[in-house]
Amino acid sequence: MPEPRAQSSRSDSQEVVELKRLKASQPELAEAVDLHLALLGLQRRVQARAAVPWMEIGPDRVRRAQELGRALLQFEDIPLDWTEFRLVFRQTADVLRRFDTLEPDDHRAIQSMSRDGNALKPHVARWFNATAMPGGIDAMPPAAAALPHEPLEQVLALAMRPFLERCADMLQQRLDFTGWRRGSCPLCGGEPELAILVSSGDRVLVCGRCTVRWPFGEMRCPFCGNADRASLPSFGSPDHRYRMYACDACRRYLKAYDARQGGRPFMLWVDSVATLPLDAAAVARGYSA
Repeated sequence: MPEPRAQSSRSDSQEVVELKRLKASQPELAEAVDLHLALLGLQRRVQARAAVPWMEIGPDRVRRAQELGRALLQFEDIPLDWTEFRLVFRQTADVLRRFDTLEPDDHRAIQSMSRDGNALKPHVARWFNATAMPGGIDAMPPAAAALPHEPLEQVLALAMRPFLERCADMLQQRLDFTGWRRGSCPLCGGEPELAILVSSGDRVLVCGRCTVRWPFGEMRCPFCGNADRASLPSFGSPDHRYRMYACDACRRYLKAYDARQGGRPFMLWVDSVATLPLDAAAVARGYSA
């Protein structure tokens, strides 16, 4: 029997088409697919309106950042329209609440923050600089605690992604990150959300904050640097399209899309949902993302 084809309009992007196909073929992932479709639609609308950043970043600045092991992008470089960002921040929280991934009290606190730009900006700056400039965050004025750290970080990461992705799209075309040897993103300092196994056999990490890609050795943990092969177990999905790389030293794991087996380009929105069964398997074995 032929595989069911997802219904789509002519305007659907390839990501939307693939998400709908995933929903049709794996109904158990339907709710997660619907959540990602809602978030993806919101973010693509934001990106279409977001200002194109202009940054004079030359090879000397890149080399200096690599030598110091610091992220290249600074918070002041991001072209944030705060009126636009407050709207995206609020709408992102609305989507998460609609799918029951945000508690009612946290949702109300975020709605309150979104109406006060002066309250929101310090939280955004501290969230970004916590990984992009960890040594300098102590010098920043503290942000008033409005809600628990985890839900705020979840909403901030999603709301900031379209703005950071615009920066990444522009800079990755002009800059060479092959000299970067760290497990954190060379552009914004974020952690990898997934990896890609490319045709050469190399592993490329994909930042969960800005989506920049950079090469990283397959037999090394990006989170703690552990290179002992005996303590780096991995296993694959039944269709051989995905792999999970774990580390027995720090007990963390990273999922990967095998582009040699996938039959299509890597898609962060699609592959993060398709690998949810691998997340469950990793957690059952005592690992955390």
